[in-house]
Amino acid sequence: MTSQELQKQALQLPISDRWQLVQTLLESLKRESQPIVKRGNLSSLRGIAKSSAGMDELDAKDDYVNYLTKKHT
Repeated sequence: MTSQELQKQALQLPISDRWQLVQTLLESLKRESQPIVKRGNLSSLRGIAKSSAGMDELDAKDDYVNYLTKKHT
């Protein structure tokens, strides 16, 4: 059955059946278009963005002052 034949048959259905068909198709599209995320993958990424988070504010200011001093001397 072609897509056009399917559409023609769907349009001959009563309106309540067409609404049910629309809802079923939308739910199917949502499920298939959302990536499946496994919990194990996320737990292995926990803390990955902490590369410079250990540096406190004073260290960051000192580094910036040192940078500016070297740049302008």
